[in-house]
Amino acid sequence: MPISFKKIIKITMLALLSIVLLLVIVGFLFVTFSPEFGGTPSDKDKERYDRLSYFDQGKFSNIIETDMSMGFVEGIKLLPEFFKNDPSREPDFEIPVNLVDSLDLVKNGSPDRMVWFGHSAFLLQLDGKNILIDPMLGNVPSPIPVLGRPRYSDKLPIEIEQLPEIDLIIISHDHYDHLDYGSISRLKEKTKTFFVPLGVGAHLKKWGVGDKKIKEFEWWQEGSLNSISFVFAPARHFSGRGLGDRFNTLWGSWIIQNEKRNIFFSGDGGYGPHFKQIGEKYGPFDFAMLECGQYNKRWKDIHMSPEETAMAGVDVNAKVGMPIHWGAFTLALHSWTDPVVRVNRKAGELGLPLTIPEIGEYIHLDNLKTINNPWWEN
Repeated sequence: MPISFKKIIKITMLALLSIVLLLVIVGFLFVTFSPEFGGTPSDKDKERYDRLSYFDQGKFSNIIETDMSMGFVEGIKLLPEFFKNDPSREPDFEIPVNLVDSLDLVKNGSPDRMVWFGHSAFLLQLDGKNILIDPMLGNVPSPIPVLGRPRYSDKLPIEIEQLPEIDLIIISHDHYDHLDYGSISRLKEKTKTFFVPLGVGAHLKKWGVGDKKIKEFEWWQEGSLNSISFVFAPARHFSGRGLGDRFNTLWGSWIIQNEKRNIFFSGDGGYGPHFKQIGEKYGPFDFAMLECGQYNKRWKDIHMSPEETAMAGVDVNAKVGMPIHWGAFTLALHSWTDPVVRVNRKAGELGLPLTIPEIGEYIHLDNLKTINNPWWEN
């Protein structure tokens, strides 16, 4: 006896509902048990945060009003745009990556210098100390690799296993393109100390980093590593790694100082009055690494346009600036060279010298090059 049309519809609907339910269950289990998502600040931690003016009802907030209206639904609607085949969003040639000799990194008397890994990741060698900044050294900044675009280059200037012992890792915030589970897992045994924003320690502890290695910072809090001083300063951004944990941890920028150097690392964030405040309080800066990339008008309050990047460099009173947060990953809809082209133009108008090194090229802090080969033009 043939199956009726109504029965076919009913069976089809049940099958679809079963698939949806299965996907929800699998998604819930993945978010709950995958280590990628990290940990959660404890109730005791949140009690400590309650005294802060920028923490309320269990969440951190920005100093000034910041539009976060693009929610989950609008994000889902944008997905087709992100996966659109736009060749301008990635290099169509093999970008230059300078390889760093591991033996050179451990030479006695090495000069103060930095190595850029692309995006916002750096190795800083200062006063004989090895400091990693936002070391996202993995291939895809996503908990689910198939949902993210891979790094432009198939190699790093130096692999994690070849790095010398790391005296300190500093983190600006807990997004995947700045705090990478895979990188931290491979770095934790060779790293002495971690300086992180409030709440980010919960991620590190979940990943096996010992409590004694972790120091958490609130905005304007100071710390030190021998002769080097650190200040964790505000940024206009947000945090979160999973569903429902937005604003659970703090975000910010870093000031790094010793007797000879004054360095600023912006982390991520939109333009705002905090840059002038930082410049007035801690500037002028010899060198400023400034977020420049992954922007869009839909999230203009939490990521600067290239023109605003140049303005921020002037605000913090930087002698030399460097655009970062580009050159490694596609996380927005603009072309991959748009950041560097536009910031170059605006910086020239404002009289802000820029350095734009190749990935892996030494940035010598005694001799900052302000004229670079435009390697992004192939």
